[in-house]
Amino acid sequence: MSAPSVDPSVDPVNTVAPAPVRPFDPRSAPVVGIDSHLPAIGLERFNVQALRERFANPPVWTPELRREPRMTERAPADAAVLVPIVMRKVPTVLLTERTTHLSTHSGQVAFPGGRVDPEDANIAAAALREAWEEVGLSATHVEVLGSLPTYTTVTSFVVTPVVALVQPDFELTINPYEVATAFEVPLAFLMNPAHHRRHVLVGEDRKSREWFSMPYQDGPYERFVWGATAGMLRNLYRFMAA
Repeated sequence: MSAPSVDPSVDPVNTVAPAPVRPFDPRSAPVVGIDSHLPAIGLERFNVQALRERFANPPVWTPELRREPRMTERAPADAAVLVPIVMRKVPTVLLTERTTHLSTHSGQVAFPGGRVDPEDANIAAAALREAWEEVGLSATHVEVLGSLPTYTTVTSFVVTPVVALVQPDFELTINPYEVATAFEVPLAFLMNPAHHRRHVLVGEDRKSREWFSMPYQDGPYERFVWGATAGMLRNLYRFMAA
């Protein structure tokens, strides 16, 4: 019986299994600046009439962020997210935390939203459908104000943020496949640049990548808002401040 063949290129003694790839932790990236020098948006700008007027007669303004570095060969795809401003006594923004098994942006804080389907009548309809499918937010509680310029993610989704007012008497039904939890962050917190932290990280390709984060302490939980969600909120700040 002949001995089994051995691949001379493999050292059976010193072969080591490849180390598992650790998920990227954005909290570990250096903070290079906090924009405390920029003015916060006053609470008087957050009432229903003021928000309606702002979107009905938008100012001349320029979005600060439009595109992230491309990190995939995926063909660009249209997507829509709902930016739900809940009209409580102190207005909040409804956000979600995505489940960790999703193929894109897993575990991240996000707006309700997703890919635009051919059956959607328009971008706003896509955002409303996704909000219903992900967290059970009924369109009967939502008043769409308008949209912000598109924001292209690293995964090549061309996202349109649809900004809307939400009556606070809603009830949510979370889709556990897509959403781990839903929570609210005060709009005034998100529209205060003193909470906007700038991060920079140089990758193995020696390219520098920058993004914002807006960490919010929600009782015992840190809601780490960053990346595309923070970028779209930053554009909302620029829109409100113009």
